[in-house]
Amino acid sequence: MKEIIIATKNEGKVKEFKQLFDQYGIQVKSLIDLDTDLPEVEETGVTFQENARLKAEQISAMIEQPVLADDSGLVIDTLEGRPGVYSARYGGEPTNDLLNYEKVLTEMEDVPEKKRSARFICVLAMAIPGEKTIFKEGACEGVISTEPKGENGFGYDPIFIPNGYNKTMAELDQSVKNKISHRFNALIQLETWLNEEINAGEKDE
Repeated sequence: MKEIIIATKNEGKVKEFKQLFDQYGIQVKSLIDLDTDLPEVEETGVTFQENARLKAEQISAMIEQPVLADDSGLVIDTLEGRPGVYSARYGGEPTNDLLNYEKVLTEMEDVPEKKRSARFICVLAMAIPGEKTIFKEGACEGVISTEPKGENGFGYDPIFIPNGYNKTMAELDQSVKNKISHRFNALIQLETWLNEEINAGEKDE
């Protein structure tokens, strides 16, 4: 594998993936870099894994190249896993971060501190033509705050306090967030897989 397509137009995500794949000599491109204007893949899955699979496998089939896709969101125990796969549009359409986390805070208004556990989850799906799709998952455990704080973030960052910290994700420095995030933890799992694949290939030679 000399080149992989990241199924996103988010430059921040692409930068993270480039840092990982560069050390293995694998060139990374995003959907923006493709000459073909691909149709939007509908995320009809009921789990993060299903949505990541849909994006990775459908785009890989279209362009006949390895494709890496991710799906992520916030899972809250007392809300029976919501907002989950609907995290981006929990407050309604069009998507709006403020409406999303305000809805969560309203639903958790009377929930005591001990029952506010939650986690960010990221699932990566690696689809390679002719091979079985690989899945890697990362999580960031924490609790939901009672009010939004901080401006250094997006999504649900202002109301999520990661375990071991007394600040929300939106109050933490980016360098700290990068080392504890759900996407970072998923990338670690992917890197472990890459190392195993390369070592196995060297043994076969």
